[in-house]
Amino acid sequence: MASEEGKALVLGELSADGQTPAPKGSGRRLRGAVAHYLGTAIVSGQIAPGERLTGEVENSEALDVSRSAYREAVQVLTAKGLVESRPKAGTRVLPRSRWNMLDPVVLAWAFSGEPDPAFVRDLFELRAIVEPSAARLAAERREKADLKLMKDALAKMRRFTLATEAGRAADRDFHDALLQATHNSALIALSASIGAAVNWTTQFKQRARSLPRDPLPDHVRVFDAIAAGDADAASDAMRVLVDLALEDTNSSF
Repeated sequence: MASEEGKALVLGELSADGQTPAPKGSGRRLRGAVAHYLGTAIVSGQIAPGERLTGEVENSEALDVSRSAYREAVQVLTAKGLVESRPKAGTRVLPRSRWNMLDPVVLAWAFSGEPDPAFVRDLFELRAIVEPSAARLAAERREKADLKLMKDALAKMRRFTLATEAGRAADRDFHDALLQATHNSALIALSASIGAAVNWTTQFKQRARSLPRDPLPDHVRVFDAIAAGDADAASDAMRVLVDLALEDTNSSF
């Protein structure tokens, strides 16, 4: 099942989350790299739902990793709803409806290659449902500390721009601070997923060219409405932000 390219990936320097560097030769590194390799293959459709993964011994040898590292990687996939292991039946890929697609790592796998346009649409539909309502609540409930976090994030976005990781991190911080400002624990629980969706779609838009426009003014309008306590304006501004971001993303396919 493992190609030379896949083997090279597994031997590359990835951490357990499949995205960041880890100490060379560490078990965490190998587990994360194998999970990344298998996860991206599943999410991209190279390994289809219902297919059985090659046996543990064969795959661990093909990928040049220990059986324990391979087994732990499969456990990562299981925890994220991508696969299911049963005695004698082996490990099979579960239907897409079972996948935890809002897991930040699964989102990273989805954008490792060419993302499914339908899935990108789904992400923006989710954002269009959640974020305008969150902005409305934030305008009604925000505290001084919440406004400071959003203002600081905007300043970093302006300083670093979304063409840099520092700028994209600030963008995630802005959306996280906005959800925090709702003081709604259920919405706050979505912050990691929303932040990951924002991050990966922004990177996707820049894969072959610079961003088609500067999205900072859209964020400033959201902030100004929240700071003013104008719930209607905050909701409208956030809806426009999400709609324009979707237009920019669609132009990148």
